[in-house]
Amino acid sequence: MSEPILLRGDAEGVATLTLNRPERRNALSRPMIAALSGALDAIGQDRSVRAVVIAGNGPGYCAGHDLKEIRATPDRAFYDTLFAECSALMTRIVRQPQPVIACVHGIATAAGCQLVASCDLAVASEEARFATPGVNIGLFCSTPMVALSRTVSRKHAMEMLLTGDLMDAETALRFGLVNRVVPAAALEAETQALAAKIAGKSGAVVKIGKEAFYRQLEMGLDEAYDYTSGVIAANMEMRDAEEGVDAFIAKREPVWQHR
Repeated sequence: MSEPILLRGDAEGVATLTLNRPERRNALSRPMIAALSGALDAIGQDRSVRAVVIAGNGPGYCAGHDLKEIRATPDRAFYDTLFAECSALMTRIVRQPQPVIACVHGIATAAGCQLVASCDLAVASEEARFATPGVNIGLFCSTPMVALSRTVSRKHAMEMLLTGDLMDAETALRFGLVNRVVPAAALEAETQALAAKIAGKSGAVVKIGKEAFYRQLEMGLDEAYDYTSGVIAANMEMRDAEEGVDAFIAKREPVWQHR
């Protein structure tokens, strides 16, 4: 039997999802989108998971949509469904209770670059390359643009979208698309260490913090402060906030109950 297109491994509060279509550069076919969406839905209900890593097998991270799949069904209804499902996946990542970290090697192009931009954090190997190259084949990267323009500056986003050029990892770091660039041999270890650090915090506190971060971004200044004032006041009533403050005063390590 062939291997599943998405692999999952769990260790110490970190769930690692690995795209497993190496022969297609882990393209986001409809089955891959469904598998990733389903896995994230399940993880979202799993209180033992406090961080998620999305990695890829083979020579590249994710080459975007499967163009052969798209051309095999030249139908508007298929296009509408495909891009709606992909958009729902990217929204799912933003709304995922746990922080999601992209572990990027090789190429991350088009919807693959969108996947990186949609994750909360990203660690890239030195040889990673990024692009939104749709303009080069007559297909502007309109949906990747949504995540990209919310992650990097407007002019950097427009440069990527209008030129379609491949961008190296150091430029991606400078643009703000990724958080860290590490040697290829250290990529997995560095990503897992970052995930483990996050998993060591209170899962309940991180969850409300991530939700508040994205919600306040869409608000005006006064509304954002009104909203986050309520969030932090509610946070103060949580068991882990009491434990964290008490531990700080007593100069000891907190023991989280994730509530």
